[in-house]
Amino acid sequence: MNRVVSGFEDKLRLGLHVCRGNWSKREDVLITGDYQPLVDCFSEMKIQQLVLEYATPRAGDLAIIGQALSDREIGLGVCNPRTDEAESPHLIAKRIREALQYWGPDKIFLNPDCGFGCFANRCVNEQQVAFEKLKAMVAAAQQVRAEISGA
Repeated sequence: MNRVVSGFEDKLRLGLHVCRGNWSKREDVLITGDYQPLVDCFSEMKIQQLVLEYATPRAGDLAIIGQALSDREIGLGVCNPRTDEAESPHLIAKRIREALQYWGPDKIFLNPDCGFGCFANRCVNEQQVAFEKLKAMVAAAQQVRAEISGA
């Protein structure tokens, strides 16, 4: 990875997404386990942002990455693109507050776990569901920003 990004480290925000599986809506067939085995590897990478999936319990404890790599930005997965219901802004805000224990607000970027892409003409989710999930993510961000600013 460092050879790939060599020469760009100070010119661009570089991030790495670790995909835990986006090919099925069945959580039991997707990759499970925390990110502990990757911490040393992540530490050596000359990237600014880790884009990690934390919308499901399959990802393990946020503290593992938070304690080891709070000097990086976190692309925090807060919406599961494989479920048919939008997460509540309350649930997403709770996850953001957990991340704030390790990262400053300027280092937290919210995203869905993976994306809402289509594979072999089969979309991971319906457009309206994806829209509702993204709306919930924005509402949670606004709520936490207001809490932080004291508004």
